[in-house]
This record gives sequence, C-alpha cells and structure tokens, in this order.
Amino acid sequence: MSEVMPEVRGERAVSITDSAARRIATLKAQEAAGGAFLRIAVSGGGCSGFQYGLSFDDQRNPDDFVFARDDVAVIVDDTSLDLLNGSEIDFVEDLMGASFQIRNPNAASSCGCGNSFSIAV
Repeated sequence: MSEVMPEVRGERAVSITDSAARRIATLKAQEAAGGAFLRIAVSGGGCSGFQYGLSFDDQRNPDDFVFARDDVAVIVDDTSLDLLNGSEIDFVEDLMGASFQIRNPNAASSCGCGNSFSIAV
C-alpha cells in the first residue's frame, strides 16, 4: 500500500484512499486522460452553501496543490484547500450505487446527496 504523498505547503493536506486511487486510474484509462489530474474544487452553491466539483484537468495552476497516491494525482486550488483541508477522498460501492465520497472534517453539515456542505460560522 502506497502512502499519500502531498505536496506540502504548510500543514494542509487531502488524503486519497486506495479505492479512490483505483477508480480514478480506471476513469482516466476509460477517458484516455493519461496525463490528466483529478481536480477537486469547492464553489458556492448547492443545497447547503458549498458544492464539490470533480473533473479531469491537464493544466496545473500556480496556486494548485498536488496530492498523490500510487500513480494517481489529485489537484486542489489554494482557496478550495482551505475548505477541504484534512479531507479524505474515497470511492464507495454499495447497494445504493457507486460514488466518490469526500469525508470533510470542516463540514458542519451536508445535504443528503453528499455533494454540498456548509461550514460553521
């Protein structure tokens, strides 16, 4: 099992589970996105105030942080990392379906779908 190896600037980090790394690698292969990163961004909106966005991106910006596991890299911009710091990115398959799940310790509450969250003020 490979260790999560974040590009550290300060102490902020996001971890990636083995399951998430395998699923990201599979999706990259299916979409022929070999050199792409999985970008995780937080934006205003959703039913709880903030929402997660996941997409493949082959561009890395100066304010991006890179977090890797095995041969998979996830990038998060500086502003989103403030809201995602300490989060774990997982991929879960159960009777309800399969999806990426973000276990965010900064979220005070989240909606039923798990795609949006609020923070304590």
